[in-house]
Amino acid sequence: MSADFGFDAVNIAELRRRGGQKWRRYGPDVLAAWVADMDFAPAPAVREALIALVDQGDLGYPYWPAGSPLREALAGRMAARYGWQIDPAQVRELCDIIQGVQLALELATKPGDAVALHTPTYPPFLSSLRAMRRRIVEIPMETSGATWRFDKERAARELGAANCRALLLVHPHNPTGKVFARDELEALAEIAERLDLLVISDEVHAELTYPGAHHVPFASLGEATQARTVTLTSATKAFNLAGIRCALAHIGPQALRERRDAAPFALYGTPSVLGVAATLAAWRDGGAWLAALVEYLAANRDHLAARLRAETALELVPPQATYLAWIDASPLQIGAEPADVALERGRVALSPGTDFGAQGRGHARLNFATSREILDAVIDAVVTALA
Repeated sequence: MSADFGFDAVNIAELRRRGGQKWRRYGPDVLAAWVADMDFAPAPAVREALIALVDQGDLGYPYWPAGSPLREALAGRMAARYGWQIDPAQVRELCDIIQGVQLALELATKPGDAVALHTPTYPPFLSSLRAMRRRIVEIPMETSGATWRFDKERAARELGAANCRALLLVHPHNPTGKVFARDELEALAEIAERLDLLVISDEVHAELTYPGAHHVPFASLGEATQARTVTLTSATKAFNLAGIRCALAHIGPQALRERRDAAPFALYGTPSVLGVAATLAAWRDGGAWLAALVEYLAANRDHLAARLRAETALELVPPQATYLAWIDASPLQIGAEPADVALERGRVALSPGTDFGAQGRGHARLNFATSREILDAVIDAVVTALA
């Protein structure tokens, strides 16, 4: 199935001709397996929709008197994929997920307030909290057999002691690829209810969940949970569209919606007509491409895990979602930053573990969303450098 969309045809020469940061940040002799962009071309439906819009010359001001058509589209997608019924009137457009996090924190918390999140975590969320002067309360993730866990009792105790005002939930989790189980989400919902927390749930990787795991939208746990949750999502990760700058927020808390809507028009920005068209095309007509992609990525994940297990002492809990592998190099005792060693000795760029917080010491994140040929070259470089 996957070969029909040319995933195996991606080659390094073509990637180096592109203008994006993934293949331009480092030298021409460096393999790029760091930032969370896939190497694959967009789904044919997305490409066709963008070309059609340009050919029509329809790039003026859009007429969306009741909000963009993405509001209805998101409601339909959540119902079809997860059985979660939402009111399109509670959906708002954004330019990206990070903006949505910052917007919610700005409107619902103040400098000095404590915000909890699972660590290690996505670096822009850490930098956002620091720049906004919010206190970070960590919920450490730890390996447990073939998965990741967090201590629910410890989390409840420490969030209460810190007088937390919000929980920033990265679900599925980045960088570990953990898909939180329903009982874990219910435990977090109970903590949020007891401590009266705003929950900001970043679910942008949800559609890249692999067979054997099941994504449950946090706000779908019940009316009370939905009423305190801002759910952030986008087509950008699953369909490799980060540059289109288009995301959505389902804003459950009525007071937060009202504060957002009372702000001056365009203060928070709006996505472009190209971003809306690309997202609609992905969701309406990109199903076969997405299914093939998940199949291809799952095979890449398994191939990566098998090679690391056979050829190195590196440790990897295979991710349940995302195309990101959180690799533990601490058994090798090569220092705090294996990514530096990989770059210097293997000429391969990985994401440095400490960018994800202190818990990332001795780790690196590897992006396996590329052709099998390039993935094998990346693995060869990692083995040479770290093993």
